[in-house]
Amino acid sequence: MLTFIIRRLIQTIPVLLGVTIITFSLIHLIPGDPAQILAGEAASGDQVEQMRERLGLNQPLPTQYFNYLKDVVTLDFGTSIRNGRPVGDEIGARFWVTVELALYSTIFSIILGMIAGIISATKRYSFADTGIMIIALFGLSMPNFWMGLMLIQYFSINLGWFASSGWGTWQQIVLPVVTLGTTGAAIIARMTRSSMLEVIGQDYIRTARAKGVKERYVIYQHALKNAMIPVVTVVGLQFGSLLGGTVLAESVFAINGMGRLIIDSIRARDFPIVQGTVLVVSLLFVIVNLLVDIAYKVLNKRVDVD
Repeated sequence: MLTFIIRRLIQTIPVLLGVTIITFSLIHLIPGDPAQILAGEAASGDQVEQMRERLGLNQPLPTQYFNYLKDVVTLDFGTSIRNGRPVGDEIGARFWVTVELALYSTIFSIILGMIAGIISATKRYSFADTGIMIIALFGLSMPNFWMGLMLIQYFSINLGWFASSGWGTWQQIVLPVVTLGTTGAAIIARMTRSSMLEVIGQDYIRTARAKGVKERYVIYQHALKNAMIPVVTVVGLQFGSLLGGTVLAESVFAINGMGRLIIDSIRARDFPIVQGTVLVVSLLFVIVNLLVDIAYKVLNKRVDVD
């Protein structure tokens, strides 16, 4: 296991290097000049050029990239073009907001999705099974931003139960978590049902039932554990995607997280912020995938990860 973890950590180096190259290249393809934006529309050509020189934007792109990469190796993500603050401080101020939003949404998805999936699998072809799968299909088809707006309209404006913006109190947390967690819950419910049905049909499950083992013990001790591996994959991918996919929810609910920071930075052509944020999100995604692989081994000793 230790050898596997070390090998995977080494493999993250070319992945993150590729992320920096792609992000750097795409950012410089975006129309607009950060120096012109900072200098102002009324600035003269000389003033804009001075600004470009101060920001290092007058250097060739390969030189700019290698200077950036050299700083990243020393954990220096540069300075924000907009406000002159260190990129690390800008990301740090938003980091835990996005992580909390992704974590709470994932927990909501796991609880709701697994309960629905287990009920659906154990009551196959029943009214409950059909109803749960219809609701899950609706959850998969519904855009997050639309659901967020509907939740705000009904539960915040009409009923006044929850806050419509911000982050911190439980009144502010509930609606964004439900908005982001609904799609994940639908995916987990469908995956849990499919995996449970496959496991329930195995010989050892029939043998356990023939021996008179209680149905609850058969479901939760035998079937569920062996059905969890594909579900863990979905959960890991869901959490990883939420770390970089909270942009719409953060915009709808006015949450100052990393997703909103990326959008604001792209609009302002703040290259260092965009590059640093994407790099942090990519690193988190790699770590989440590593934890998923470790969870495979914990759930099923037969899985070879070495």
